[in-house]
Amino acid sequence: MLLVGILLTITSINAAKTLKINSKKSTMTIFGTTNVHDWKSNVESLSGEMSFDLPNKVHSLYVEIPVLSIKSGEKLMDKKTYNTFNATKYPKISFNLGEVKSLQITGNDINCLLSGNLTMDGVTKKITVITKGKKIEEGVYEFQGNLSLKMTDYNMTPPTALMGVMKVGNDITIKFDLTLNELIKTDLTSIEK
Repeated sequence: MLLVGILLTITSINAAKTLKINSKKSTMTIFGTTNVHDWKSNVESLSGEMSFDLPNKVHSLYVEIPVLSIKSGEKLMDKKTYNTFNATKYPKISFNLGEVKSLQITGNDINCLLSGNLTMDGVTKKITVITKGKKIEEGVYEFQGNLSLKMTDYNMTPPTALMGVMKVGNDITIKFDLTLNELIKTDLTSIEK
């Protein structure tokens, strides 16, 4: 009986996978409006990890974005963005999983409803995100989704430009397409030698 318990424990440990966001293959874009024109900014750098046992459970998910990696292609707009996020004091945006509200797996397709804490400009709020994922190949997964937010919910004041003539709208939408690769565990004894 003890042997069966040990084997089940080893099997469950081996079944857990840790995936790392592949920043070169992942995209995240922020969309918004002004009273003059719509705008978008691309997130050029992001990192994070996800640990799970499919089909049963997602253990953890953490995503981090350096504020200075948000780029619109216009220096003035980027400066306004960094000021709005108070990037000097709060240089990172982060999401930390709280719970998985639903998880449905059909073949290689994975649909999740996730709840967790999003922190921006030093303010943390609980959010819910719908993601559609897919197993691309062994050890490679892709997740897509979008999220609508209000800047004022995070105590951020929507910026203005041209002496207040151009006003940025309060609502933003974040669209993401994340590729995650399984981490290969390194044999620590070979490193020590």
